[in-house]
Amino acid sequence: MTSVLFVASEAYPLVKTGGLADVAGSLPPVLVEQGVDVRLLLPAYHCVLASIEAPETVAEVDVAGTSVQILETRLPGTEVVTWLLQHPLFSNRPGNPYHDEHGNSWADNADRFLLLSRLATAISTVATPLDWQPDVLHCNDWFTGPAIALTHLSEVRPRTVFTIHNLAHLGTFDRGTFERLQLPDHFCWDGGLEFHGLCCFMKGGLVYADHITTVSPTYAEEICVAPAGMGLEGLLAFRRDRLVGILNGIDQNTWDPATDTHLEHPYCADAVASKVFNKTALQRELGLNVRGDLPLLGFVGRLTEQKGLELILPLLEEILDLPAQLVILGTGESRYEQWLQGFAASRPNSMAAVLAYNETLAHRIEAGADIFLMPSLFEPCGLNQLYSLRYGTLPLVREVGGLADTVVDANPQTLEAGTATGFVFQLAEPGELLRTLQRAVDMWHDRAIWLRMQLTAMAQDFSWQQSANHYRELYRSDPEQLR
Repeated sequence: MTSVLFVASEAYPLVKTGGLADVAGSLPPVLVEQGVDVRLLLPAYHCVLASIEAPETVAEVDVAGTSVQILETRLPGTEVVTWLLQHPLFSNRPGNPYHDEHGNSWADNADRFLLLSRLATAISTVATPLDWQPDVLHCNDWFTGPAIALTHLSEVRPRTVFTIHNLAHLGTFDRGTFERLQLPDHFCWDGGLEFHGLCCFMKGGLVYADHITTVSPTYAEEICVAPAGMGLEGLLAFRRDRLVGILNGIDQNTWDPATDTHLEHPYCADAVASKVFNKTALQRELGLNVRGDLPLLGFVGRLTEQKGLELILPLLEEILDLPAQLVILGTGESRYEQWLQGFAASRPNSMAAVLAYNETLAHRIEAGADIFLMPSLFEPCGLNQLYSLRYGTLPLVREVGGLADTVVDANPQTLEAGTATGFVFQLAEPGELLRTLQRAVDMWHDRAIWLRMQLTAMAQDFSWQQSANHYRELYRSDPEQLR
């Protein structure tokens, strides 16, 4: 049986700020079901400790002169053994895991996540009292990149896998931070963690991992060239033989319109006509006019430039005048929040903007909307378009990353073949988005075509089982065969 230490900065339902939490909370349980011995390692944030009952202290470890405790629990609703790193840097700090109430990164994030990396290294190189050793150390994003590099300082080293969830966040710190953290001198050069004079945690994984994965095949290609490579495209192109794109899956128990406890009116593909009751309920909940003759557009996500806000905001008037209704849920940059809040207040019957993280409302938007907007400038994988497909809410996306891999544009050829599942455009321009949205709204009025597309979308299989199979094969592969 292959044993894997899976290390992440967050995992749903214990703590979530983004898609990484969904992956870390969904992939390990499926791997366990498939016979992999997975242990999940997370920071014991204040909010995590508040949400679990009496975890067991299984070890106290000296990590580079710092004493930490390892607490053991189970990922809620699963059999996944979960180890929590308890230390004041994590456990005594309420609020967001990464930044303060003003949105500024915690000044000691380098110290915090290097501590997580050092503990991951200690566990995976048999340097703790734990009676367990992984065959594979699987780290995720910049928070854990140094762990991959640090394993190379040990004679006992596991195979290593490093997953890029979003290359836009590199985890860079100044040279003074590098020296203060007392990392080995040979790490601070261009072939190590050095990046334009800075210390880059992400490079720890990219340079030293036996295997690099990212969360969709198209994104794996995109990051090997500028601009998606974020300045690391040369390194990624050099390591292309070690880089593979494995599409994220979704938790089909959590995201199932037939059993979704967040919905007032569950439905399935055999009764997709009942989906309209969720639309009516959502319109009432958010104070919109109850209109069955207008398409309802939904957006759920971070309010950032990456998610296409610069394409959506200039079109708000035109979108509502299609005519259509619009619901937006999310938090992010204050300028976007203010713009959306102000515009929604001027058109309260047609638009609602909820500036919050609200899991229940996210499910209700997926079920109640007719069209899901996801015009991202870049999107490593994306999960909301997968949720939308499962809920028969046809996604409108840009042809990038995982969006290109998962949504089939409705055109004469795909409609005739019965493979169309949504609407896809290429150019990152407001006019291109509006033209595609007009095409989608026109098609929405043809109920026969729309129903066929809904049923095709709902029949797609984006379960974690397929993705987990790819990871199991990777865990078993011999990195020396690639040399």
